[in-house]
Amino acid sequence: MMPLIGNLSDRYGRKALLTFPITISIIPLATLAYSRSTEFFYAYYILRTLTAMLSEGSTNCLALAYVADNISESKRTSAFGILAGVGSAAFVFGTLAARFLSTALAFQVAAVLSMVAAVYMRVFLKDKLSETGHLLAQPILKQIVSNDDEVGDGESCVLTNKVAFKAFPSVGDLVSLLRTSVTFSQAAIVTFFNSLAEGGLQAAMMYYLKARFQFSKNQYADLMLIVGLAGMLSQLVLMPLLAPFVAEQKLLSLGLLVGCANTVVLSVAWSNWLLQPDGAFQSYFSCFAQLRSIASKQVGSSEQGKAQGCLSGIGSIGSIISPLLFSPLTAMFLSEKPPFDFPGFSILCIGFMTVNSFIHTIWLTSNINPIF
Repeated sequence: MMPLIGNLSDRYGRKALLTFPITISIIPLATLAYSRSTEFFYAYYILRTLTAMLSEGSTNCLALAYVADNISESKRTSAFGILAGVGSAAFVFGTLAARFLSTALAFQVAAVLSMVAAVYMRVFLKDKLSETGHLLAQPILKQIVSNDDEVGDGESCVLTNKVAFKAFPSVGDLVSLLRTSVTFSQAAIVTFFNSLAEGGLQAAMMYYLKARFQFSKNQYADLMLIVGLAGMLSQLVLMPLLAPFVAEQKLLSLGLLVGCANTVVLSVAWSNWLLQPDGAFQSYFSCFAQLRSIASKQVGSSEQGKAQGCLSGIGSIGSIISPLLFSPLTAMFLSEKPPFDFPGFSILCIGFMTVNSFIHTIWLTSNINPIF
């Protein structure tokens, strides 16, 4: 769905495409805010599954495209970093709020904040103006002319009341995008392997920490806070300071290299005190902003939604595949009869995915003139 939503946003405007996912994401939260009985929980489960098909990731994808529309290329890495930092800050404050609010009140607050976000977006977000001064947004629905309604020669056709969607973008558009730019293709490959590693780490981490170090839910929450705080400081402070002086492809390679090293440390960790600094250090070198900035510079101003949507879709594929690969592998090596004695072997394999991403960044760097 991400390539489709991103491509449609290029044609009909970011605001029009943002409205739908932000609005429908309110419905599942409002369901549990009203009641947390068994029936409402299953209703939430179904609604969350259906709405996530359109809302999960689309807000972030369209926000990146909107930033690319309004920020020059020289400042785009810092802008993307700040956007990621704000997201990390929201994650930190949300995690803290959940520690102090009751469960029922947490869902009510979440539903209200989602409504506020939708209203704020509709009131304050402005679509980019074209060179002629008109909004880039077009109506998604249009009236069509029926042949039966045509009048005689010289007379104008009468529009019927039928409504149809304008032509949807084709899959061929995305394939041609990957083929026409070697740099964008390499960025897509890096995105896939990086998402494969991140998804595998998320799928295996809680199981691994529970079995290996007997983590409790409070320890999980503390670790999440540490990682979120480190990511917030990195993207809001470190990234804007380094971006003007260090090429984004260099920062990307450095981030993946640090991520690989931290994953290896995690796989051989013998005590849980190593986990907090390890997670924090890795978050300081997130490669999200650099990768999205590089991709945004390979396409024109009218294709930012398509480019960001394409990368988001490729990343989603990696996130889907990774649990299928690494969850059984983690369970196998944490079982009573593993193939050999290495509880963190699955985490090490996840590190190999990051190594693969790092290798592709070397090829990516060779296709970009360094700015260092």
